[in-house]
Amino acid sequence: MSDSTATTVKLPGQQRVAWRKEPHRIVLAAVAAACWPPLVLTLPIWSPKRDNWMPGPEMDWRLVVLIVGLIAVPCFMRLTERERQRTGRPATRLGVIWRFLLYGGLLAATVSVVAALVMSVTGWLEAGTVNRAAGATETTLLIYGVGGLPIAVLVGVSYALWAGFCVAFLAFHPQPEVRDRLGVMDRRGR
Repeated sequence: MSDSTATTVKLPGQQRVAWRKEPHRIVLAAVAAACWPPLVLTLPIWSPKRDNWMPGPEMDWRLVVLIVGLIAVPCFMRLTERERQRTGRPATRLGVIWRFLLYGGLLAATVSVVAALVMSVTGWLEAGTVNRAAGATETTLLIYGVGGLPIAVLVGVSYALWAGFCVAFLAFHPQPEVRDRLGVMDRRGR
């Protein structure tokens, strides 16, 4: 098949996009991305007990994840914006979603490992002897480090997928195709 008769097939999400100029659309995208449906829908159904609303070790895990999401989504958007300014990528909605998946998986793994290490250290402080401290460390690292890490990454990637879709479709709009008539346009953004 010759180049003149070949047609290019664009898959969904492959169209070039640009940031929307309206600030309220960016804020709407960030809030919608942070409001992951499994968290938001389960809070009214299984509301936390009165003691679990306040920050501390007994705080409901859904509230902790929601707070982390409210902080992480704008940070991820800022990272994506800086990367677009530096390299011109991600240039498509699919690229934005992939960035959020990467950032979300890394954040979930990091938070899980840090939480396991903090709980290990608090176990050392609460233990009366060296043997109890070693046992507390072993149990904590097995449960939260080994067993909890895959679950935390799965939840983080799921949350990041939702956030990526919200940001890709609410904070970006399709960018019109510009033909390179003179052959002088930069090809990095493709």
